[in-house]
Amino acid sequence: MYANEAAGLVFPGARPGTPMADAVPAWLSSAHERCTRAHSASPAGARQRPDDRPAPMAEGPVGDRAYEAHPTLRDDGTVLWWLVDDTDHRLARQALQMERARTAFLTRASNLLLSSLNLERCMDVTAQMAAEHLADAALVIAPSHGRELPVVCCLRGGTPSATRVRAHPEEVPGLEEALQGFPPVPSRWIDPATAPAWLIPEGFGAVGSIVITPLPGHGVPAGALVLLRRTGAAAFTEDEEVFARLYAARAGAAMSAARLYAEQSSITDTLMRELLPPALHQVCGVEYAGGYRPSKDHERVGGDFYDVHPAAVEGEASLVVLGDVCGKGLEAAVMTGKIRNTLHALLPMADDHQRMLSLLNTSLLNTHNARFATMVLASAVREGNAVRMRLTSAGHPAPLILRSDGRIEEAATRGTLVGALPAVTADTAEVTLAPGECCVLYTDGITEARGGPLGGAMFGEERLRRTLSECTGMPAEAVVERVQMLATQWVGSGGHDDMAVVVVSAPRTNHLSAVDGRTRGQFTA
Repeated sequence: MYANEAAGLVFPGARPGTPMADAVPAWLSSAHERCTRAHSASPAGARQRPDDRPAPMAEGPVGDRAYEAHPTLRDDGTVLWWLVDDTDHRLARQALQMERARTAFLTRASNLLLSSLNLERCMDVTAQMAAEHLADAALVIAPSHGRELPVVCCLRGGTPSATRVRAHPEEVPGLEEALQGFPPVPSRWIDPATAPAWLIPEGFGAVGSIVITPLPGHGVPAGALVLLRRTGAAAFTEDEEVFARLYAARAGAAMSAARLYAEQSSITDTLMRELLPPALHQVCGVEYAGGYRPSKDHERVGGDFYDVHPAAVEGEASLVVLGDVCGKGLEAAVMTGKIRNTLHALLPMADDHQRMLSLLNTSLLNTHNARFATMVLASAVREGNAVRMRLTSAGHPAPLILRSDGRIEEAATRGTLVGALPAVTADTAEVTLAPGECCVLYTDGITEARGGPLGGAMFGEERLRRTLSECTGMPAEAVVERVQMLATQWVGSGGHDDMAVVVVSAPRTNHLSAVDGRTRGQFTA
């Protein structure tokens, strides 16, 4: 055996005459034997053939370094090995592979976390992915609610489980700080033996190392991520702790977005609760029914609205309001809310339609960026078996009266819209409904709805009148459903404005009830 000076530094035992197996690692000695046998079995002169391929390379460790060994077949039958230190290249390749794997993991985690705006789902995904890829078990702890900590726990290979723990975060070093959004403490500062029982999943065993890192949110901490490894497993390295913080940052952002969405949805539901349509039945012996379809199917509110205000005293008239604010969508809905609140404040003077409209007009003119609106006020009171009504239109299509013989009458009321001119003028009409007759209030979204066989014709007032004639003797709710069905079929999948309709009728039977059994009926769209 012969070794040059550089090889002698790598293999101090390499001396002339020393067997190779005694001087070099087993991986290189075995490669040398294989190469020698292959050379000996080759026909004489075969190694000089131009199509010969080089002998196979060998690689392996020498101490804490990694080497590649490349053989050269000499003419005298010996094998010469050239060693190349490949440690840095191998470490670089390993680092690149690890970064690619981590990037793929973070991408997958982001896709899963952002695919749902449900907070509980985000916590489950955060705990499960952390347990599968970062630790033997993971806990996601949300900020406390009172004296309880919401906790989602997951073991590797298991499913997440949610619970609430009555515990104090200060029992675990670094947990209270993490829940407040402060930077994490190094895992070497946390003694696993001091971990409280609630932090260790059932059946986990002894804890060998712990990492606690915050889940940062949008201005407000989203919680904390706790990673656990069993005794005997490799402790968390500094590099692994840094990667855990990167994962926690993405998980915290997703949890924070889900929490904000839940809060905004709750606020929206609260604000819209009074804007949703009630179930209208009979109020003080008068039958009411209403329906609404927004201009866009994904919207819940718009520029059309209606309200039913039952009489405060039996024997007095109830007030019905149906209106149409200029525009559509959320901005129009905000304006309808202002109009509804103003009219509600003016209910003590509900018997004087002209005064109510004048005061409402003044209020809208004094409102910044006010929109104008058209509306109909209808007062209805039961008198014997009939219903007496007073109808006042402010720039709105006049109500239609459906008589028991199928005739359609238009109420003789006209007026100027509100919110545009200094003064409002309107005529009030009085009509009487016999049992089975009804009064129909509607917005122009129905008559101006375009569709039909060619797609561009308006539904029109004449078609509405024919539709109502076919509803003779029907209950108020059935009339509303019929009008809505035909208008919807007319427009098909085409665009349309907000459509609202309210039907007031004199029922054939006499019994009293309230809207929803006890409260006044309102709907704003």
